[in-house]
Amino acid sequence: MSIESKEFDDLPPDLDRLLTLRVWHAMWLARIDRKIAAERKRQAEAEHGRHSRPKPPEWVVELGIGTGRPPVQIHKGDCYMAGKRRRPVDRDEARRLLTEGLRSCSHCQPDTALGILDLSARPALFPATR
Repeated sequence: MSIESKEFDDLPPDLDRLLTLRVWHAMWLARIDRKIAAERKRQAEAEHGRHSRPKPPEWVVELGIGTGRPPVQIHKGDCYMAGKRRRPVDRDEARRLLTEGLRSCSHCQPDTALGILDLSARPALFPATR
């Protein structure tokens, strides 16, 4: 008898129990394989979602509450301080709203990003609503 069969053979000696163990392990392998396949599918879907997600707008206008939802503030499109009520705007509209007196977010500073340096001397056309 070899060393392998003496020291490492803790399996049952009879065929019926060996076949039972084989079936049991095959069931577990199938279960593990299904879980692996499901996880790979989930990861592939998440990756596809990340790649196909539309880009955030470059600029957003935060809107107030009430009738007409007046504009409150301009933000960069990815600003974490922009509220839930907002709409995307293009670069020209963001510049126009800022030069007309709409407040610029103090966190993301869209006025600086748009190249508008000093808005403090201009009268506000949109009064602060907060």
